Amino acid sequence: MGYQVGNVYVIAAVAVVGGSLFGFDISSMSAIISTNAYLCYFNQGPLYWDKDQICSGPSASVQGGITASMPGGSWLGALISGYVSDIMGRKQAIQVGSVIWVIGSIIVCASQNIGMLVAGRFINGLSVGILSAQVPVYITEIAPPSKRGRLVGCQQWAITWGILIMFYISYGSSFMNGTGAFRVPWGLQMIPAIFLFAAMLFLPESPRWLAKKDRWEDAVGVLALVHGKGDVNSPFVAKEMAEIREVVEFERANADVTYMELFKPKMINRTHIGVFTQIWSQLTGMNVMMYYITYVFTMAGLSSNVLLPSSIQFIINVVMTVPALLYVDRWGRRPTLLVGAFLMMTWLFINAALFAHYSVKPRPKQFPSAAESMSITGAPAKAVIACTYLFVASFAPTWGPVSWIYPPELYPLRVRGKAVALSTSANWAFNFALAYFVPPAFANIRWQVYIIFGVFCVAMFLHVLFLFPETSQKPLEEVEEIFDDTTPGSIKYIGTPAWKTHVDTRTRRIERGEMDSEEKFHRHDSHEEHHPPAAGADFPRAEVTNKEVPAAN
Repeated sequence: MGYQVGNVYVIAAVAVVGGSLFGFDISSMSAIISTNAYLCYFNQGPLYWDKDQICSGPSASVQGGITASMPGGSWLGALISGYVSDIMGRKQAIQVGSVIWVIGSIIVCASQNIGMLVAGRFINGLSVGILSAQVPVYITEIAPPSKRGRLVGCQQWAITWGILIMFYISYGSSFMNGTGAFRVPWGLQMIPAIFLFAAMLFLPESPRWLAKKDRWEDAVGVLALVHGKGDVNSPFVAKEMAEIREVVEFERANADVTYMELFKPKMINRTHIGVFTQIWSQLTGMNVMMYYITYVFTMAGLSSNVLLPSSIQFIINVVMTVPALLYVDRWGRRPTLLVGAFLMMTWLFINAALFAHYSVKPRPKQFPSAAESMSITGAPAKAVIACTYLFVASFAPTWGPVSWIYPPELYPLRVRGKAVALSTSANWAFNFALAYFVPPAFANIRWQVYIIFGVFCVAMFLHVLFLFPETSQKPLEEVEEIFDDTTPGSIKYIGTPAWKTHVDTRTRRIERGEMDSEEKFHRHDSHEEHHPPAAGADFPRAEVTNKEVPAAN
């Protein structure tokens, strides 16, 4: 109804504004926790401005709780997002998330004490949980296979832009006197959510969700609008519609999906892959570099002007995400994750060695926070800063975007909303734990924090190598074949061994018209000859007529 945008790049650019909200939160906290206005307003001692000319701010454990309240809310938001998305649609679920963000930001901006700040950040987290789970689902279901990775990866790019923009807003606000130093940036973060709500009114709904709700004409209309330049007779639209119809008709025979469906033998492997993709993205240690980067750089001798050097890593994060957006569909998911894990492991172990060998215990009152538990100077300090930048440059084009791209590709339509919600909730559960863990960890176990995250990177490298299959450029309906454990050479409950899967370039050829869609159908039918449907099942092909099809609401 009314005007709708059909350019898939514009659709993705609007939807991923939801990702920028998470980025806004990261840097509005990381840039503000070291400012005098924040430290003194939420001060818990033992240092006070009147007698010490410095404020301690919240204790290490309380600061961890303040930071962790947002991912705590995101964990709950991600879990409920599957229900919201399946009932209301992907589009309206994103709009609900934007409204919740505005409510949370008002409370945060008006915070009078730590309790009010925690409550507002928890509500913000509900929004981020919904958006971070459902924006990738929405883009995955509307994007053509050959561009899917690039477009879903824009979610991570939007996060990096949100981090960068809010960091400089917070940096500029830090020169303000009084509580305006943190209230202004916390108030301004409402603006992108308001834009997101309004802009989503002009975007189409997911064609796969529409088909699931028996709105077939609307589904064809969206596919034609986005993939066929308005031509409902486009061969690619016909191919997509046939595969969607086949899947929907098959899933119609199943009862309503619950989360328990994800833990049945036929689904448990891909559930564990999606969940661990998000868990490992948190256990890379990126939280150390984002939420608490000012702690690390203060310990490295930059306490007098820590914000500007910290901002360099956010610029690196934005710039280094671009190669992934351009090439991740050609590189594939597996090689990108493996290279990222190896490089991050290297920089973490080097930083651990530098702090272990060259750092000393800080002098009394040298640093305001107990989490700033080491002091390192000279060339080793410069090496710590360099390895920190290199770590971010390794995460940005690898685990950063792929952790959002990969999970939605793994699941069949009937469980996708809830499955991605579950995997994203795992992200936020570990984000919560790490946000709370890092300040006390730096205070108590010091440089060994880097060893812990380095070992995690070793574990994720091995996990990806042996169990994460390649999904790049495969239509979502064809990913099912990877997990079919009845094919020759497959492993029971796992399917095709991960190391035998590769990037599929045939779909890109179909989209360009280099391969006739009938050839594609022939290949699909050949597969069905080896794996016939259950007796009595009827999977009709889509029939696209010449009649006009109305746009989706």
